Amino acid sequence: MNLPPDKVKILSQYDNEKKWDLICDQERFQVKNPPSAYLEKLKSHLDHGGVSRKFKRRVQESTQVLRELEISLRTNHIGWAQEFLSEENQGLDVLVDYLSVAHSAVSYVSALTTDRAKNIDKSVEDLSRSTSNSPSHSTSKTSKAFTVRFNSLQNRKAVRSSRVVSQKDDVHLCIMCLRAIMNYQSGFNLVMKHPCCVNEITLSLNDRNPRTKALVLELLAAVCLVRGGHNIILLAFDNFKEVCGEKRRFERLMEFFCSEDNNMDFMVACMQFINIVVHSVENMNFRVHLQFEFTQHGLDDFLERLKFTESDRLLVQIQAYLDNVFDVGALLEDAETKNALLEHMEELQEHNAQLSSRLQESEREAMQKVSELEKKLIQTAKEVELLKVTSTKTRKIFPACDHRDAEQIPRTFMTVTASQLTGENLNTFVSPPAAKEEVDSGQACEATPPSSASPPHLQELSLESTTTPPPPPASGSTTAPPPAPPPPPPPPPPLLAPAGGTTQPSAADGSCKRKKPIQTKYRMPLFNWQALKSNQVAGTIFNELDDEHVLEEINMAAFEEQFKTKAQSAPVDLGTLKMKLAHKMPSKVSLMEANRAKNLAITLRKEGMAASDICCAIETYALALSLDFLELLERFIPTEYDMKLIHNYECEGRPLDELSEEDRFMVHFSKIPRLHQRISTLTFMGNFPESVQLMQPQFNAIIAASGSIKSSSKLRKILEIILAFGNYMNSSKRGPAYGFRLQSLDLLLDTKSTDRRQTLLHFIVSIIQDKYPELQSFYTELHFLDKASLVSLDSIRQDVRALQRGMEVTRREFTLEKENHVLQTFLSRNTELLDSLTADEQTAQDVYESVVEYFGESSETTPPPMFFPVFVRFIKAAKQK
Repeated sequence: MNLPPDKVKILSQYDNEKKWDLICDQERFQVKNPPSAYLEKLKSHLDHGGVSRKFKRRVQESTQVLRELEISLRTNHIGWAQEFLSEENQGLDVLVDYLSVAHSAVSYVSALTTDRAKNIDKSVEDLSRSTSNSPSHSTSKTSKAFTVRFNSLQNRKAVRSSRVVSQKDDVHLCIMCLRAIMNYQSGFNLVMKHPCCVNEITLSLNDRNPRTKALVLELLAAVCLVRGGHNIILLAFDNFKEVCGEKRRFERLMEFFCSEDNNMDFMVACMQFINIVVHSVENMNFRVHLQFEFTQHGLDDFLERLKFTESDRLLVQIQAYLDNVFDVGALLEDAETKNALLEHMEELQEHNAQLSSRLQESEREAMQKVSELEKKLIQTAKEVELLKVTSTKTRKIFPACDHRDAEQIPRTFMTVTASQLTGENLNTFVSPPAAKEEVDSGQACEATPPSSASPPHLQELSLESTTTPPPPPASGSTTAPPPAPPPPPPPPPPLLAPAGGTTQPSAADGSCKRKKPIQTKYRMPLFNWQALKSNQVAGTIFNELDDEHVLEEINMAAFEEQFKTKAQSAPVDLGTLKMKLAHKMPSKVSLMEANRAKNLAITLRKEGMAASDICCAIETYALALSLDFLELLERFIPTEYDMKLIHNYECEGRPLDELSEEDRFMVHFSKIPRLHQRISTLTFMGNFPESVQLMQPQFNAIIAASGSIKSSSKLRKILEIILAFGNYMNSSKRGPAYGFRLQSLDLLLDTKSTDRRQTLLHFIVSIIQDKYPELQSFYTELHFLDKASLVSLDSIRQDVRALQRGMEVTRREFTLEKENHVLQTFLSRNTELLDSLTADEQTAQDVYESVVEYFGESSETTPPPMFFPVFVRFIKAAKQK
């Protein structure tokens, strides 16, 4: 039945009875005549001429033949259409020839009618004069153009017969036959390849029937949408222009469009065709050119008048055209505006880059200052501890002395005692040299009580009087000590204890207060955290938290209403992957082999220095060689086998000039004493500044981030609230928890409410907003967490050890080269810098271990890339509330 896919889909949904009816109907349209029968009749019409009655009867029969042919092409199976278009029958050629004859008739009658209309307005004298002339002189320019077509037929009888054909619907029927042919893929391809078919279809626009014109425009639009079809359509309209005598292309098409305003189907088809012709071109300039062609014919003004039409289909096509129109003036203005915006954007980007650079520099300076303050705080805390221990031991030595007796104690005795006490504590506490000298010498100054703003230093220790020094008062206290001997001081606070926050009193043995299980109104889901037992929180932040006090401040009824489901699975821990590039070692080739000599030649050419200058720079430790060249040159250090070959060559007494440039370099290269040590020293000296510059910010980030986390009172309070909620959910089933692992913070997002719309973290954030608004900005107290997350203490510790080994090699080289100014200058400038870097490495390690243990974790199993990202993710999730 040759149905399209959409019709086949509809047909498959029919029942069997309906399908059988369609089959019976199809049987009625069985092939009655073969294609050759129709073609013979059409050819007979083209071959015979005359206007007799018999000929008129044949014309009527040819019109009927075209109707039957169109039905056969449309309804018969595809094999019939393929037979019609076969090379044997050449049905498309016959149909195009017949259409050409029909066009000639229509054009001749149209031209003749136009001339007669003009002659009516002339005078009788002009009319009689025109009868004496030949008809060709009285025709218009249009009729002269079509006379060329008639002469090409070489058959005057065919011209006379076309006058009869023009009175029929042959042109319309021919176009319908071509549409039926173009419905097949093979037929469409033949139409596209035919040299005259599209031209003849385009010339059918001269037909008077609006239905024919609309059908022609639909076929031309279909051709235009196929690859290569747009060019064919434009060539067809160029031919139309020559045949019809147009001044500009598309002139007559626009005349039809403006005059046929009473036929809406034709106007819709014409507007659709214009849309496709103009806007189906990818080249923007060509599209503007086509658009301008129609603008010259008055399309823009006519579309302005058609805005008030009542046809929705026509309005859709008009709007589609207007939406795709290129306004060149507006585009030019947009281009100029774009250029100005681009310039402004470049200025903003440059300004942004400058601000980013300044911000990074400010961050580095701030991180360095914070790190220095943290290191001073650590040193001050150690000095305070030393003062307290010294004071305690002094009171133990003179337990029965009162203030008056203490004044009589010899100064020398106090000096010796202080020196002994100081010496006993040097293994545990590190004090500044100045402080040690003052204590040993017995120089006294008045003891200054420690305060949170200005901690006391060891050099302020007072041994001037013979009285027993009182214990330092509490932070911020300014009262003088009583004259009576004071009681023993309380135990010292933990090292680097953060300021602020409530502390949980503990028993004398350090055990935590027993917690009672919480009975909830509803059955609560379990929060799958990693809880800490009471014996695991000693010395940690959780020993200072009071979650029971938090539960007294918060109404948990709303929490119980929203959370009644079980917790979800734990999140996947994030891991890091390190990839290292492996350097391809060149193959070891002796002096005699070509590959090694070739590689050495390439290496020497890269540096661009003479061999003697290179060897001289290595011998004198000059920093004139690049680091990349030194690393490459290190691969060419002669082996024992190479040295043996060179020695044998020299023993033979052969001149060095016979060797290649690379071989001569190897001879000089091998003569340098301690060659490997020299190259290693040069490489170390060149890499040292960059290595220090890379490692120092990493130590600063660890120190600053650790200090900010440990000293944050707001973070401590938030952990207290989380501990309270966790115990509220779990204590009735699993018992109370005294703390939790930091990885449990990630689980707050997985515990959801009954309606699955809210997480436990977001509920806690809402509680903080209502009850503890001062905690909302807790993340402002946490600094440089993202930078500390990228630091690997193990890696930078190994880097520091490598610098220490390199510095030791450099010192040994200097002992052998006492007169070398380069080594002397390097050691004098960088020894203290390396010592400072080593001290910072140890400080970063101590501070990090302290903060990790403070949160109940282990520094051995929790490196910085695992510890700090927990807080980064927690802050990010809390901000997304």
